[in-house]
Amino acid sequence: MAEASTGKVNFELVTPTELVFSEDTDMVVVPGAEGDFGVLPGHTPFLTTLRAGLIDIHRGGAIAWSLFVEGGFAEATPGRCTVLATSVRSLDDVTPEDAKERLNAAEEALRGADDENRVGLEAERVAAEAMVKVIEMRAAAG
Repeated sequence: MAEASTGKVNFELVTPTELVFSEDTDMVVVPGAEGDFGVLPGHTPFLTTLRAGLIDIHRGGAIAWSLFVEGGFAEATPGRCTVLATSVRSLDDVTPEDAKERLNAAEEALRGADDENRVGLEAERVAAEAMVKVIEMRAAAG
């Protein structure tokens, strides 16, 4: 595990079924419920919930990996950042068409939803909308 004095932060990304990522990195930017936050070595300890969005893992002064999470929890300490995510997808695995199709399907399901299913379907719509925005933002950035 990285220590704050090494200039690295150990980042672990875990889903209910697997350890997705575990490496020492320069910085991690995580989509917190109240906004994105960066974790550098020496970070003040805290715990927060996540919203659907992009985790950017930095190495060598640049983003080395980007992964889309649909929610979960994050814990930061001076030498570590751990994300427990409900699900994770690489942006390489999602086309703009796939993301828009998912959003359209979520919106259609929500239109016909009863009150009992509305909360889960709204969460799906929010995640799909976030995925579309992330993909469009990355495409615009080049």
